[in-house]
Amino acid sequence: MLEAPDATPTEESAADLGRYRQELKRTLGPSQVFAISFAFISVAVGIFGTYDDVLRNAGPVGIWLWVIVAVGQTLVALVIAQFAARISLAGSSYQWASRLANPRVGWGFGWLSFCYLAIAVVAVDNALASMAFMPLVGLEPNEEVARVITIIVLLIQAVLAIASTRIVGMLNACAVGVELAIVGVLVIALSIAVATTGLGSAANLTSGGIAATRADYFGVGGGLMVAMIMGLTTLTGFDAAANLAEEAKDPYRNVPRAIVGSVITAGVMGLLFLIALTVAIPDVTRLSNDGSPVATILREQLGPIVETALLVAITFAFFACGMVVMATGARLVFAMSRDARFPAHRLMRRVNPRTQTPIPATILIFAGGLVLMFALPGQALIQLITASTILPILIYGATVVLYLAVRGRLDRKEGAFDLGRFELPVAIIALIWLAVAMFVLVTPAEALVAVLIVVGLMLVGGLFFLGILMFDRKSLDSEPDVAPVFTH
Repeated sequence: MLEAPDATPTEESAADLGRYRQELKRTLGPSQVFAISFAFISVAVGIFGTYDDVLRNAGPVGIWLWVIVAVGQTLVALVIAQFAARISLAGSSYQWASRLANPRVGWGFGWLSFCYLAIAVVAVDNALASMAFMPLVGLEPNEEVARVITIIVLLIQAVLAIASTRIVGMLNACAVGVELAIVGVLVIALSIAVATTGLGSAANLTSGGIAATRADYFGVGGGLMVAMIMGLTTLTGFDAAANLAEEAKDPYRNVPRAIVGSVITAGVMGLLFLIALTVAIPDVTRLSNDGSPVATILREQLGPIVETALLVAITFAFFACGMVVMATGARLVFAMSRDARFPAHRLMRRVNPRTQTPIPATILIFAGGLVLMFALPGQALIQLITASTILPILIYGATVVLYLAVRGRLDRKEGAFDLGRFELPVAIIALIWLAVAMFVLVTPAEALVAVLIVVGLMLVGGLFFLGILMFDRKSLDSEPDVAPVFTH
């Protein structure tokens, strides 16, 4: 057993492992598990990366779409938490579908999740480069420079994620504190600045800005629908804690609480931040055409010194978010490889005995980022953001359908998270919401490249799946022995 002395698993979580060895350290306490999901969501990262799209496509009034998305995603999080309260294995939806449906369905969940995480880490790091780091050091917007910085950041994150899970947990715990401070300070500071300088206006909250004259403003695929990308992009990844369940203490309680608590906290904080930011816009037309409007608002309202300090904090938040996405993706690759269901699984399942981290799996996530940075044409950021939003909506939709199919047979663990009599209405409304969200994401013309990326990844996965059926069918015919998850 490669386990730290202070990381003894509970009897139930050990039973979930079945014939798996405990190769990953159980070092993450309640606050660190919450930090994993909250840092993955990262309110500051999401708003910094997409606020300009809202201003251009829907005007400042588009921020109110955040409320709709927050409510919908909270319902989804409640359903996801129901699964996390029953199966505590690395791989989350892959493990749930494999055991509650069958290994072939589980493989599909796993592949979609891998594609999502591999793209999401690059989207976060590219946004770090273009929306935070480059304005911080005074670099003019430049796509090629942003790509180089993205690759460097990916490399640093890979090294730290390989070095220790504890490092990932500590940095993300710090990132949570930084994000809370950022949002709190900015809400207060921007409110005071608007009151004292007279720059900005509460009327911004109902302004359509430069987008108001768009002929398709209210149409299908039009301005308002495009602006929902901010909430949909930001309020995802709350299930990250479930992917690190084998490294969490008391996972049946701590992981579900982290999933639900992180999305609710992010929803409330994000709305406060957006209101303060939007009221502080001094010139809606000019800022709507700005490449980094959040940085410009901070500079004009709070001065260059405060702007610099906050951009440093934002850059750190971006970095921590990207690192937890990378660590989460590596655990998923490890989980699928442990079951011989991932390319080069004999290599990808290896856990270093000294660091107790899946080194080859982490390197794979880094390598995928390199490929994307070299291969994507045009403006990489918006393509990455849209693609990394379509994939989790697909995964969440499939997960809710799975839950509706098996909920009557699920075991109820004493003391674990449980919706009780509310589970059915919550799941049905969540599924309706996810169908609406998917329609919103794929209908705009700008989504074409992102849709093609998703379709291409699914085709690649389909070819590999056929290869498994032809040459290693037995790996899809049975599951490792685990504790029961059905009622008797």
